[in-house]
Amino acid sequence: MRERHGHGKARHRRRKTALLAGVPLALAAAGAMAYGTAFGVFGEEAQPKAAAAAAPDWADDTADGFASVHALGQQGTYGGRGGKTVTVRTLADLEKYATAREPYVVVVAATISMNPKGKEIKVASDKTIVGAGTSGQIVGGGFFLGQGVHNVIIRNLTIRDSYQGIRNDKEHDWDAIQMDGAHHVWIDHNNLRHMADGLIDSRKDTTYVTVSWNRLSDNNKTFGIGWTENTTADLTIHHNWFRETEQRNPSTDNVAHAHLYNNYLQDDPGTGITSSYGNYARGRTKMVLENSYFQGVTNPVIKDGTAGLVQRGNVFTRTSGRNESGGTAFDPKAYYNYRLDRAADVPALLKSGAGPRSSIGTPVSAGAAAAAAQSILTVARDGSGRYKSVQKAVDAVPAGNTSRVVIRIAPGTYRETVKVPANKPHITFEGTGRSRKDTVIVEGHASGMARPDGSGTYGTGGSATVAVEADDFRARNLTVSNDFDEAKHQHLNGQQAVALRTAADRIRLDALIISGDQDTLLLDTAGKDRTGRVYLTNSYVIGNTDFVFGRATAVIDKSVLTLKKRWNGTSAGYVTAPSTPSGRKGFLITRTTIDGDVAARSFFLGRPWHAGGDASLDPQTTIRDSILGAAVKAAPWTDMGGFSWKNDRFAEYGNEGPGAGAAGGDRPHLTDAQAAAQETADWFGGWKPTGA
Repeated sequence: MRERHGHGKARHRRRKTALLAGVPLALAAAGAMAYGTAFGVFGEEAQPKAAAAAAPDWADDTADGFASVHALGQQGTYGGRGGKTVTVRTLADLEKYATAREPYVVVVAATISMNPKGKEIKVASDKTIVGAGTSGQIVGGGFFLGQGVHNVIIRNLTIRDSYQGIRNDKEHDWDAIQMDGAHHVWIDHNNLRHMADGLIDSRKDTTYVTVSWNRLSDNNKTFGIGWTENTTADLTIHHNWFRETEQRNPSTDNVAHAHLYNNYLQDDPGTGITSSYGNYARGRTKMVLENSYFQGVTNPVIKDGTAGLVQRGNVFTRTSGRNESGGTAFDPKAYYNYRLDRAADVPALLKSGAGPRSSIGTPVSAGAAAAAAQSILTVARDGSGRYKSVQKAVDAVPAGNTSRVVIRIAPGTYRETVKVPANKPHITFEGTGRSRKDTVIVEGHASGMARPDGSGTYGTGGSATVAVEADDFRARNLTVSNDFDEAKHQHLNGQQAVALRTAADRIRLDALIISGDQDTLLLDTAGKDRTGRVYLTNSYVIGNTDFVFGRATAVIDKSVLTLKKRWNGTSAGYVTAPSTPSGRKGFLITRTTIDGDVAARSFFLGRPWHAGGDASLDPQTTIRDSILGAAVKAAPWTDMGGFSWKNDRFAEYGNEGPGAGAAGGDRPHLTDAQAAAQETADWFGGWKPTGA
């Protein structure tokens, strides 16, 4: 797309931006990672000598729920991000780094047995302890987070087997994870089972905790919360699978705000453990219980007369005994944003997705089945794969393919252009490195450059490093870059340089870096009358001029849009340039951070691209529930090519940060009713995108 107003291009320098209380951490922490050079900002520092490997890419993720709320001097929960990454295989190394004063990402890459049995490592603040694939296991003990310990993430681990043969053990207080007065803790995607005491104990005013996507099984006193006279704790408990657990599933005692949703409580007949109760609101607890699934549980939901418990949308099958609710609770959306899955879908969802994951975005239990159902082609520059280039692997996929083909790309830099033609659907690009930085597809073509075959210039769309023209394409865990050097080509007429172009439907992108300057990410369709839906999550898009543009119906969710200075060091630019056809959805940017190392109030959020002067287009960008850095202009929308943005569809809703602003004539905000119709599900119609 042609640049207007003669602006130049950008580089980065480091800058700090304050982030505001009440913003979900998935956004705030992403914003903190958005600054610095384009490829050096993702928390993957050089490792100390003790390390054997980098952290899994998703070790940089940040918490949702109450763990994301800014409070007690802590801006959400992001663990050891920004600290060094160390890989441990011994108890001594695990304890050394978990208890250190400095922030660390500690990757557990072996089965570690506690000695003495029952040992609970005293974790210090600012730590991420994450299992490497399915190999991270802690046997015979666990972790302890004491008074004041904060900003801790425990993920992707199996913690098991401190049980001493005593059903209601009063002598061995050996938990998988015990917290006494800690705050801002995220416990996610773990397998916790068969401990002498609790799987999780959250005690003594421990607060701002999120427990998500865990398997909890084969235990008596499973998950206890409270044991305090105060009513101050705030916890989110979602997408956990409780199976064959007798009591405390969980029990919440004097919890100010307990938000439980999309959990699965299962008690099968004929097993050695019979549930005595499921979810319990005790004391002065206020609990909201939503869209959970209870199967075979005795007394599935109970409450004290002093507690408030509100139920919504839960499913109960083969349950018996007490099922109670009453009183008042609270509105979780007053504290953070979240999205409910259907209760009927929860058992299948958690059976495939809860517990440790073998790779980025892939549930352990689903991995083998997925691999068996898919064809896999391998690419490696050193010849160890079936192909040495990505394009060669694409070429090998038969035309008219009807089942998924996964092209697994080994770490390395692949300097090439790649095109996935329209007759080759159902292809996945998957980087196999531990980080999305490890696998890079890069080229440096620009719109005005002459093609080597003498057939003219590349044009904007033709400049793309990776062009996707086939439906049902997926990509994950890699970098796509256009490194065209604008400073060296100022004479060139046409400096648009696309990194990734999509011109197809049902495109799912996750855990990517998409890097360029002008026109970085072209989200297009195969024709003006064709549908093109794109869902981009957990990714970084880097650029300065119209760097998210096109006519697709696209959602950018939980990502970072990083603003760059131009080639001459100046700060000025535009984030989006939609060219949406009338009657279609355009761009929805949600739960995302927009900022970078540029001057304050120097970037517009968007402008209307009426491609070819087409007045029938109705460009749309909605930016909601996101963090806007100080780089965003106070009047964030502007005209383009003689078309006024005010005649098209540009709006905000629920944004925060120094670049956010009140509604006004130059800054339209959606009403609550309008916002209710502009959410992710509204963008995709009948398509329900799954993980990449």
